Amino acid sequence: MRLDIGGSLRLFGGLPALLQQLRDDLATLEVTAQLAVATTPLAALWLARASTGSVCADAAATRAALATVPVTALHLELPLARRVAGFGLHQVGDLLALPRASLGARLGKPLLLDLARALGELPDPQADYVFPVRFGQALDLPAPVEAAPVLLFAARRLVAALAGWLAVRNGALRQLVLEIDHGHAVTTPLALAFSVPVHQAARIERVLKERLEGLSLPAPALGLRLSAGGVESRQGTSQVLFEGAGQGREAFAELLDRLTARLGAQAVRGLACHADHRPERASRAPLPRDEGGMPATPLPPRPLWLIEPPQALREKAGRPWHGGPLRLAAGPERIESGWWDDADACRDYFIARDADGRWLWVFRDSRMPGGWFLQGVFA
Repeated sequence: MRLDIGGSLRLFGGLPALLQQLRDDLATLEVTAQLAVATTPLAALWLARASTGSVCADAAATRAALATVPVTALHLELPLARRVAGFGLHQVGDLLALPRASLGARLGKPLLLDLARALGELPDPQADYVFPVRFGQALDLPAPVEAAPVLLFAARRLVAALAGWLAVRNGALRQLVLEIDHGHAVTTPLALAFSVPVHQAARIERVLKERLEGLSLPAPALGLRLSAGGVESRQGTSQVLFEGAGQGREAFAELLDRLTARLGAQAVRGLACHADHRPERASRAPLPRDEGGMPATPLPPRPLWLIEPPQALREKAGRPWHGGPLRLAAGPERIESGWWDDADACRDYFIARDADGRWLWVFRDSRMPGGWFLQGVFA
């Protein structure tokens, strides 16, 4: 693989820092590679094949490093390689020491052109790398694995590759699938879902760890495959001024993901607003990508704790009682709705306070037979 790093040196803090980050990332992915730096793509490729580890910052250093590269690093076709060896030319320096015209007459013009491109004497445009739209990467395990939690160590390599893929696309995702291969076309799919789009490897690994700890394998695992699609554009966020500020929402989303992975999707439910004035119908389980939303008109205060069904209250001298007389502090607020779905309501709501100082949400039913009801408790 050839990378043009000239425009990234300042961003990564210089060439040594960039090379160190490359080495660290390759080590994380457990990928063995030979790195070489030169002023032309072809020279860098030949130096890497020769395992020289050369770092050439200018054309003179590139030419000097190429002189010691064995001709075998050029991967010449077999007939041409035999002719070069027959002339006693074993290093690129031997080729460069000969007159170009004589070298071309004996070994052909293509070799001359490659030497010129390697030295920067001719342009060597490279085809742009077409990044895959979907991510899919597999990994064979060195030995069968019988316990699912042990798979996390191997899966980290795939998750790191996925995080890199997302970084290049500046994207995030809400779900992915880890397939555990048992051989003989038998696989165990493990779907991961997130409450908000994620792109960090650490976030994905923590949720994956929860899922694997509760998984029982039907047969030993022989390999893994991680796949993902449906990438969303990553939303930019403002940097915080003080350490720890603005992390509450991110931490809460991670908590939801881990609880869902550990307890199951049915055990952790969310709520989405629904445009209905009746309190018992003003929220619902969120649909996929449910933005919810209530009417734009600001509403009076609403309690977080609703009682379903509303609790009937005693009435004395026209006042509602709940362990004693209630003091009506605010209201009435008339809610009259639902005639279209046979669940019509006509109520007058009040904010009340009981003898213990608790704030309650009560209403008086305007329909027959009437009466007072407790529907909510304010925090």
